[in-house]
Amino acid sequence: MSQEQTQQLDLPARIVERVEDRLPRTEFDSPEEYVSFVMEEVLYRVEQETEDDDFEEVDEDEVKDRLKSLGYLNDE
Repeated sequence: MSQEQTQQLDLPARIVERVEDRLPRTEFDSPEEYVSFVMEEVLYRVEQETEDDDFEEVDEDEVKDRLKSLGYLNDE
């Protein structure tokens, strides 16, 4: 792993255990390297998907009116 600036991030113990269980079946030397790789892959895919999406601008009041008409919001 390169000498990049890092920050600490807490993960649930169950995820850390799963990473540690998988580590022997990977090419990575540490859980940190493995998690960094997985996060890079996931973020790349998510960013690619959102770049390709054509988002339609919607008026917030129209959305609220529609949600009210469907019974999801109450008149306040």
